[in-house]
Formats: sequence, structure tokens, C-alpha cells
Amino acid sequence: MPPATHCRQLVCPAAEDTSLPAVLAALSDPTRLALVMVLAEHGEQPWGDFDLRIGKSTFSHHVKVLREAGLLHHRREGTRCWISLRRDLKSGYGEVLAMLLKLAADDPLVAELAATARLPLPA
Repeated sequence: MPPATHCRQLVCPAAEDTSLPAVLAALSDPTRLALVMVLAEHGEQPWGDFDLRIGKSTFSHHVKVLREAGLLHHRREGTRCWISLRRDLKSGYGEVLAMLLKLAADDPLVAELAATARLPLPA
């Protein structure tokens, strides 16, 4: 069995294969929306550095849903897994995402989840 820090390289769907219903469904969960808010604000982060006060398997599920919807990029570097928002979203999706993140910042539950997500301080 590989060590706990090991991750395999996961592939995101091609930008042209994403669909608006899948993206909106992925963003319908407050935890996933908060995760996207954190990534939008802080950029690429190591998977293990997130602390959204949920279990690792639950966090992994949320990352998987966002990745399969085409919103996240996942890469492996050594034994660390990194996640980031995709920059090659289908035309118009970036604007939709920006609008949803602006609305989410005004939602008390999502804003609190994003605010309490603890990331290590930059070195």
C-alpha cells in the first residue's frame, strides 16, 4: 500500500467536454464553493494543506466532484498533490465562475467556511 502522502496523477476532462449543468451542480455544495473561493484567492495549494474542518475522505470527495466537473486541475509533484482552479475553462465559464464567487462571498455560510479554511502562512 502506498504511503498516505502518495497520490496518482488524475486527469481533468477537456475544457470542451465540460457542461454548465455539471459545473453548477459541483458548485451547489457550500463546502465545494468555499474550496473554490480559497483557490481563487490563494492560487494552487497542496492538497494536504487544506483544513476545512471536514474529514480527509470527505475533502477528497469534494475535490473529485470539482475535478470531474472540469473546475480543478490536479497535479503531482514528488509525494505532494496540488490542486488549482483551471485556467482553460470553456469560453464564458470564467465569467460565470467569477459572478458565482462574488455572490458566494456575500453568503454567510460559504463566506464563513472559506474564512475558516486554514492554510499555512507563506514562508
